[in-house]
Amino acid sequence: MPSRKFADGEVVRGRWPGSSLYYEVEILSHDSNSQLYTVKYKDGTELELKENDIKKPFGNSIGRYNGEPERIERNDIPPRSIQEKPHLSQESSYVSTQYSLRPRREEIKFKEMDSKEEEVVTKGPVSSRTFEVTATQTKDLEFGGVPGVCLLMLGLPVFLFLLLLMCKQQDPSLLSFPPSLPSLYDLWETRVFGAYLLWFFLQALFYLLPVGKVVEGTPLTDGRRLKYRINGFHAFILTSVIVGASLFWGVELYYVYNHFLQFALGAVVFSVALSVYLYARALKAPRNELSPASSGNAVYDFFIGRELNPRIGAFDLKYFCELRPGLIGWVLINLVMLLAEMKFQNRAAPSLAMVLVNSFQLLYVVDALWNEEAVLTTMDIIHDGFGFMLAFGDLVWVPFIYSLQAFYLVRHPNEISWPVASVIIALKLFGYIIFRCANSQKNAFRKNPTDPRLAHLKTIHTSTGKNLLVSGWWGFVRHPNYLGDLIMALAWSLPCGFNHILPYFYVTYFTMLLIHREARDEHHCRKKYGLAWEKYCQRVPYRIFPYIY
Repeated sequence: MPSRKFADGEVVRGRWPGSSLYYEVEILSHDSNSQLYTVKYKDGTELELKENDIKKPFGNSIGRYNGEPERIERNDIPPRSIQEKPHLSQESSYVSTQYSLRPRREEIKFKEMDSKEEEVVTKGPVSSRTFEVTATQTKDLEFGGVPGVCLLMLGLPVFLFLLLLMCKQQDPSLLSFPPSLPSLYDLWETRVFGAYLLWFFLQALFYLLPVGKVVEGTPLTDGRRLKYRINGFHAFILTSVIVGASLFWGVELYYVYNHFLQFALGAVVFSVALSVYLYARALKAPRNELSPASSGNAVYDFFIGRELNPRIGAFDLKYFCELRPGLIGWVLINLVMLLAEMKFQNRAAPSLAMVLVNSFQLLYVVDALWNEEAVLTTMDIIHDGFGFMLAFGDLVWVPFIYSLQAFYLVRHPNEISWPVASVIIALKLFGYIIFRCANSQKNAFRKNPTDPRLAHLKTIHTSTGKNLLVSGWWGFVRHPNYLGDLIMALAWSLPCGFNHILPYFYVTYFTMLLIHREARDEHHCRKKYGLAWEKYCQRVPYRIFPYIY
């Protein structure tokens, strides 16, 4: 039995019987026996049309968004031909007939439009990629455009140091803001920068080791799939062995705490230098290798990233930085803070609060590295280029901001009882269960949607040939993984107590980050799935927080 080409609810162009005019119609249903589609015109007329009397909106067959947001889909397989690429992007929106009965001269215009569409389609993948890049460059800029990204690039490093300096104060309250700023000479130390470079290139060496399986990423615009070696967990084990051996041989990791601001400045300098290199090399990159998020504006592209997958040979720079130096470095910094607390507060053992923070965040990092393959379907990998945003975020923001609770506890001890700790542990596990179960269900559905264990899940068919999952965890809210993430973030902050708001910066920032990311995801999905996405939103009305948002 032939498969249907158009989904229920999809807006297309249908031929008016006895005429060569096409009008915008909505697909109501499909009869699998007669292979006829029931369509509805604006004036309410319902007719049955053959499939060859229905056309995709102009531009729809080639205006394909490269990259998939964090949404669960069935049949996640690249189309075999340009004609099978029905994704509609906002930039390549079709020319609507507005349901009007056009005079005869309009028929000529539509014939010319159809001939242009057929001409572009017959040119194959090259013209498709050209169209996609053009469409990308005409879209609205995110983050407030050029002024917004300039503010972020200048403001984030300053804000980072203000937070770290506040944490080192005896009274990190708003009344003591701003903290006294050290001179640039005091912040920069060449030996510290050399130690940071050693850390970065050690992780790069681990990445190149021929251990772990090799998997393929999502399809690119030209149909290629890049290969990635999954060995992040192996790198974590090797790093743990080296750190353990260093402690055994008496290496003083307290040095990192004493020079924490210098390490942060070294990471900032390196991330900026890396961003300059990435932008410079991207100027020579082929157009089909540019990021869908790039705009053509130099400042904006420096921030968002111009090239999608910058590689030196087989070494993928973006994929490497996504999990390795920053995420594993986060765990190492937490360990340093645990040792610093014992030394600074003359403790024989770390505090329960410090143990909880270290344990919670260690579980989070190990989970990410163990499920490393899942990062290949995230927005960071398939949509955003590699520029300042991800370089600074991966190499600076993650290790030096996500470790803020542990850094805070060094100078601001908070004693908690075991009953209170038990409640915090229960909250952490509750968030982790939501986070892990939702992501596992998503990944299982992507890999094998016909798995009998997933047979009970309900879906909504889309015009792309894929299905949206609308039951299970993903029928609860649209982003259950975000909900679990935020619950865990709160559990990380609670061991620090309520004497200051500073330890709760992370959960506050993370809430804003995920709400913004959800809005970006919503925007891309609405462009990609159209009316099917509207139906999904009706079925699952809450985005992250049930009955709230």
